[in-house]
Amino acid sequence: MPGFTPGRRWQAAYVPFHNEPILDRVIEATERAIKGPLFGCRMCGNCLLQETAFICPMECPKGLRNGPCGGSTPERCYVDQTRPCIWYKIYERAEALGREERLLEVMPPLEWDKVGTDTWADVYRHWREVGGFKATLDGLKLPPEDRSKAWDKFFFEIRQPDWWKGNDQPHPAPPHDPVSHLEAKLAAGEFVVTAEIAPPLAASTDDLLKKINLLRDHIDAANFTDNPSATPRMSSLACSVLALQNGLEPVMQIAARDRTRMGLQAEILGASALGIRNVLCLTGDHSRLGPSPHGRMDIWDIDSIQMIWILRQMRDERHFLDGREIKHPPSLFIGAAGSPYAANERFQALREQKKVNAGAQFFQTNLVYDVEGFERYLAALDQRGVLGRVCLLAGVTPVRSAKAAHIMNEVPGVKIPQPLIERLEKSADAKEEGVQITLEIVERIKRMPGVCGIHFMAVGWESIVPRLVKEGGVRQPAMAQVMQPA
Repeated sequence: MPGFTPGRRWQAAYVPFHNEPILDRVIEATERAIKGPLFGCRMCGNCLLQETAFICPMECPKGLRNGPCGGSTPERCYVDQTRPCIWYKIYERAEALGREERLLEVMPPLEWDKVGTDTWADVYRHWREVGGFKATLDGLKLPPEDRSKAWDKFFFEIRQPDWWKGNDQPHPAPPHDPVSHLEAKLAAGEFVVTAEIAPPLAASTDDLLKKINLLRDHIDAANFTDNPSATPRMSSLACSVLALQNGLEPVMQIAARDRTRMGLQAEILGASALGIRNVLCLTGDHSRLGPSPHGRMDIWDIDSIQMIWILRQMRDERHFLDGREIKHPPSLFIGAAGSPYAANERFQALREQKKVNAGAQFFQTNLVYDVEGFERYLAALDQRGVLGRVCLLAGVTPVRSAKAAHIMNEVPGVKIPQPLIERLEKSADAKEEGVQITLEIVERIKRMPGVCGIHFMAVGWESIVPRLVKEGGVRQPAMAQVMQPA
């Protein structure tokens, strides 16, 4: 176990092929020999230790550089249960050191030309560029506060390359007309209803179209999941197009797990060209949860926050990640996942604030069963000034049995209180009891400040959604209008 990190074992460094001078190789070997034992350094080529409380985020099995996934818990990493969630430890130490605000900075994805190389040479080169010894001596003469700012600026310029330029500032969408029916209703202050439809496990569209026609008159938009539980299904893009063709507005989900930064940019241009406007950015379930044979599991090219950052830049700043201009940028309403129970609500609120700063305009949360816990989550969001800047849709779904409730309680980010499970166990009709519990939850949360809508996730039981919508009193019966592409 490395000296200054809570990770439980050392992992091999990234060693891609580089044709480098012998001096560079010697420096890399030296840095690896020192930082490996101390920090578990994996030689990512862009060290973030100063911003992550001196715990290397690359020890996360997903390689996440902007915070934990929705499955994080204080006890363990859900991917590798022999170790703690490394990002939870980063949050704990940062809070103890009074440095948690530093975690709001949107960190860049790996620059693969530098992966496997040292960071020290970059520090030296930048030191020469800003003035070398003279600048250092001038800096030492500054007052302590100014000296600290100069130090932070020096390292900020190293870790934030010109092609990224991340920061910790809010980046709201510029004034614009709503691009989708969902955005228009939320902008008007109306309470909205969305529902999740599971894409089929086959090429046939019969069942999918049946569900689209069933829900079309009862909801404002339908989410189509993107290979949930790391299991292949019909693509969210294809399902979204079919929904558009059949009069139901889609929310296309995109999991970072399955995308490179190039693939993401290409897919979002295609989706926008086809008329898809609502996009939900997710990190995605780890491949380990899916059936074998598994694909590559050691590092993901981008995470959900980086995805939000890229899409916002494409839309608002009209350029690709490589700097090329986009003459006709995509029209997007950008969403993100909210995780009320993934971690300590203070840490999760900071994570959600980071998503909003990056460009998220709406949240759809994980399942809400613990209403008191959800209230604490909303209070934490409000304390960080998030609620007034994002439209939040609370996720709910009925549980069909006590057995199902026990299984769902094992899902990362889901928490079903024991009293609700006992109600299901004692009920003569657990299915109906699950519906009544859901209606009670909807009644409680729909009036909470900051809640702008309900997101039903009755996957496999979509037929119950019209009843939940009607009896929950969350939407007037009216046909959802699909906004046509401009």
